[in-house]
Amino acid sequence: MEIVVRLDVMMALRKIKGRDLAAQIGITEQNLSLLKSGKVKGIRFETLAKICEALDCQPGDLLEASPAAT
Repeated sequence: MEIVVRLDVMMALRKIKGRDLAAQIGITEQNLSLLKSGKVKGIRFETLAKICEALDCQPGDLLEASPAAT
């Protein structure tokens, strides 16, 4: 299993730009970009909660378990 990050999809649905979301949740645009691309090893629950609040969504809307590609 791998975790697929769907943050970019939710941002598009909510019509919010990366710089606006980053400012709203208190992280850099670069860190938000890393989160969107899935190139991070983890995310703090506090950050995840802020993203969910800003996008009016649940963690499951942002993260999806998918069978690993072989």
